[in-house]
Amino acid sequence: MLIGEVARRSGVSARMLRHYESLGLVRPSGRTGSGYREYSGEDIRRIFHIESLRSLGLSLREIGHALDDPGFTPSALVGDLIAQTRERIAAETELLTRLRRIDAAAPEGWEDVLQIVALLQALESKSAGTRQRAALSSGDEVPVPVEALVQAVLNETEPNVAGALRWALARSGDDGPALLAEGLASPVAAVRERAVRSLAELPGDEATAHLRHALAHPDVVVRGYAALALGPRGVADTVPILIDMIVEGRNDTDAADALSVLADATAGAERIATELVERLAHDTTRAPARGRLTQALAAVPGTTASHALRELSHDEDRAVALTATYLLRLRGTP
Repeated sequence: MLIGEVARRSGVSARMLRHYESLGLVRPSGRTGSGYREYSGEDIRRIFHIESLRSLGLSLREIGHALDDPGFTPSALVGDLIAQTRERIAAETELLTRLRRIDAAAPEGWEDVLQIVALLQALESKSAGTRQRAALSSGDEVPVPVEALVQAVLNETEPNVAGALRWALARSGDDGPALLAEGLASPVAAVRERAVRSLAELPGDEATAHLRHALAHPDVVVRGYAALALGPRGVADTVPILIDMIVEGRNDTDAADALSVLADATAGAERIATELVERLAHDTTRAPARGRLTQALAAVPGTTASHALRELSHDEDRAVALTATYLLRLRGTP
């Protein structure tokens, strides 16, 4: 079969077939009387083998080695190809993400594009100071990509930088709450915590709605931060979670403060006091937790809390009794 016919049937151009020949990859088995290249069936099979290996990303040098070395084993080379392909996909994905973020910022000119690129690079810097300055300056001259801010918030480990990023996110636009809420599904506990703490600092009904949903989250830390944010906003569903936090000693002071604000802001003071008393009476509530629950009662107005403190002033646990007596004096209750 002559080279033109081989090219037509194989889809490999005549020029590429000559290149293969020059590299020694495939040589026509014969020549016609006029000197034209003539390919045998075996030659054509080798051409298809070459093209198959090229489709896997092998170089022509690697293909020649694979086809001509009898002792060649493909496992190591295929493993390398997998690693190289993953690296290439990761690089292309990162580039695509950056281009999407630039496009979302709707730059008006190349100067805007350059400023956005500089901001994105600064947010990814290894220097905490650089990341913090980028967060504080974001949005001053060009719109900041909200998705980039969210990713930075979820990845940030330095408290000061995280605070600056949450501030920047709060003033960046309407997409922040939904993107942060996706972080609540992260398999990494630290990322879930950063997501809920950031949502707690965002204004608006959408952030509040995501926090309400987080009250049923399987992660106790996520539920706790959501309750701390929603309690002062008058969300009564937070009461059981806040009381659990007091019992368990997790952010118990903040939880007691949130209960106090909730009791003042709603007509639920008696309900809150009743639930605190019920936990105090629970057989499994240990002494340290009973002391924290007693202190939490002090900030809850109403007769139920006062009556409970009077009862607790005679508690068998001396520490609880002394705490209740002291709190009664502060309330001006005999």
